[in-house]
Amino acid sequence: MIRFLAIVAAVVVGDQLTKLWILNSFSLYESLEIIPGFFSLTYLTNKGAAFGFLAGQTGAWRHYLFLVLGAVALMVIVIAWFRMRHAHWLYSISLPLIGGGALGNLIDRIRHGSVVDFLDVFIGTHHWPAFNVADSAISIGVAVFLLANILEDSEQGRSSVAGAKDGAGATKREIDK
Repeated sequence: MIRFLAIVAAVVVGDQLTKLWILNSFSLYESLEIIPGFFSLTYLTNKGAAFGFLAGQTGAWRHYLFLVLGAVALMVIVIAWFRMRHAHWLYSISLPLIGGGALGNLIDRIRHGSVVDFLDVFIGTHHWPAFNVADSAISIGVAVFLLANILEDSEQGRSSVAGAKDGAGATKREIDK
């Protein structure tokens, strides 16, 4: 549990500190090119979900929907961590990364009514949707989670092959000896 809380805290603190810096250093839509033609810091807000999903919708329902979904997601992540943390060690890293990112963005929705984004990756005029540290933690956490699933499946497959019996009742391990 200490590792889980430490990873969540590191993500939330890193996310909130970088967003605070952006809020104090940039005006909305202000941009600072870091790598010409590829990467800028650009202060934007997102009232929607990932990639601006539902951002154009008006009404308070959207705000409350994302608050509820964020809270439910955090509960699901904690429950999943309790159930999966011993299945593969990568789950004990992936789930708190996802949880920390979800919490970081939930804090923004509560404090600002939208999520602060500022990492702007682009090639020419083609921009990836702006994102933040919380979004990065979620993306990395999901990738690590999928890797854990693949590795866990392959490890289970190897152990089931090793324990399979031949026609005479001997296991593959016994035959290999």
